[in-house]
Amino acid sequence: MEPRERQRRAGDLLLWAVLAAPVAYGRLTPPQIGELPPLAAALALLGTAVWIGRRWPLVAVLAVVAGSLVDGNVVFAIPVFGYLAGRRSDRAAPAAAVFAAIAVTGSVLNLGLLGTEPSTWFLLASVLLFAGVFPWLLGRLRRQHRALADAGLRHAQAQRRAEAERVRLRERARIAQDMHDSLGHDLSLIALRAGALELAPDLSPAHRTAAGELRASVAAATERLHDVIGVLREEHTLRPPGETVADVVDGARDAGMTVDLRADEADLPPLPAHAVHRVVREALTNAARYAPGAPVTVAVARDAGAVTVAVVNAPPPAGPLPGPPSHGSGLLALRERVRLAGGVLDAGPCDGGWAVTAHVPLADAARPGTPPPGRADAGSPVAGPIRASGTPALADAGPPATGPDDGSGATAPRPGDDLAEIDPLDAGRVGVPGRDGHGDAARRLREARRRVRRSLLVAIGAPAGLALVLALVYYPLATAGAVLDRSGYERLRLGEPREALGLPRRQADPPATGAVPGCEFYTDGNFPFAQATWRLCFADGRLVSKERIEQ
Repeated sequence: MEPRERQRRAGDLLLWAVLAAPVAYGRLTPPQIGELPPLAAALALLGTAVWIGRRWPLVAVLAVVAGSLVDGNVVFAIPVFGYLAGRRSDRAAPAAAVFAAIAVTGSVLNLGLLGTEPSTWFLLASVLLFAGVFPWLLGRLRRQHRALADAGLRHAQAQRRAEAERVRLRERARIAQDMHDSLGHDLSLIALRAGALELAPDLSPAHRTAAGELRASVAAATERLHDVIGVLREEHTLRPPGETVADVVDGARDAGMTVDLRADEADLPPLPAHAVHRVVREALTNAARYAPGAPVTVAVARDAGAVTVAVVNAPPPAGPLPGPPSHGSGLLALRERVRLAGGVLDAGPCDGGWAVTAHVPLADAARPGTPPPGRADAGSPVAGPIRASGTPALADAGPPATGPDDGSGATAPRPGDDLAEIDPLDAGRVGVPGRDGHGDAARRLREARRRVRRSLLVAIGAPAGLALVLALVYYPLATAGAVLDRSGYERLRLGEPREALGLPRRQADPPATGAVPGCEFYTDGNFPFAQATWRLCFADGRLVSKERIEQ
């Protein structure tokens, strides 16, 4: 047996011993000494309640409430199991139904079948309220406090992970920028000199060939440098090796989406191919999230100098799924990805649906960060302005491009505003909670705090409200046919026969000092307990004294 299981069993045994103590004491001391069968039954009932209390806590509450009818000392177990039910139950509705069923059944049994006095019924109902419902509320409050503490711990852990991730990503971005600024510029100068040497008129053919090979090697090295910089800047968004747009569409179809593919992505250069792959993947994810059940069209077309990818979804048949407010960072990250490939991305409503379109150049002159022809980008200055034939120049990544549809001020979910993944560069630059669960932890912490506040209000207000309702129910029962108002009391004359006085048909319960032989008690209807107010004493059927009872 594991240590934790042994500890749990030891705790259950201790609980049973504590709850059994008042029952055993009552049965083993006068005047009930020697009644062993009821004692054994009560102890067995308590043991069963402890045993099933972990799995079915509300059943244990029902068991001890029923057991209190057999042995009054079992009532001491009701608040314990009520508290444990609040701690162990994750839903409030079943507990409310159980307590309501106990209250209704007990009221019908006592008032309807057994003819119990209203004061006795009120006492039993108060026991249920303060020994059962109130401890349950305290247990539930304790459960919510525990959930709040756990949520706070997860939130703190997520914050630490997010901070570590931001530091790591900033360092990766800095390394990429250093490589871009130093190596890119040096390689451009080497390529320039090699090109000039290749065109020198007095160079021998063998040397001219060697100069051309040197220029081509520098161009290849520049391409590899671009790939390395891309890896440093976007580690977690690289596509799986060999995955194509068709593979992404097949995965979406396997997930239940209706996707029409019209693609021509053969022999795309690595950087445009990755941009196209990213656009299709994120746009399909976005369509699945915001337009469930809507058909989607994916079109990839290329011409001599560029590739265009468009992902268009129709309006969702049943309306969009509810979701948290979006901040547009997913769209911003995707636009940055396309811009790094030298292209431009547009996203917005289309015939009631949503369309994401990207245009990515294929020519060698189109380098990351260079805006396409006809589209200026002042935030992307070219770091290597000197070009040689066949030698691409590196460009500064710059800040993410912005547009009228970035969604940075969005207050409600929109398709395209939350395109699946957050770019690591964005995650390191701004505190967007897209990759490390920080946003989920913060949301869980807020929800846990809200539940604790609500549980605290219920724990304070519910007993008071239920006590008021109980009093409102008890009052008419206690006063029905037992009220003698002041004017009626003043009309009573000593010496008159009782039958001629017109007294109420019911008497009130005697005061705490007890009943007096030959005397009757009536109430003036004082709220909420309708306590006895008048004492009338009779001798030989005639009124001999009347007095007001001081409360």
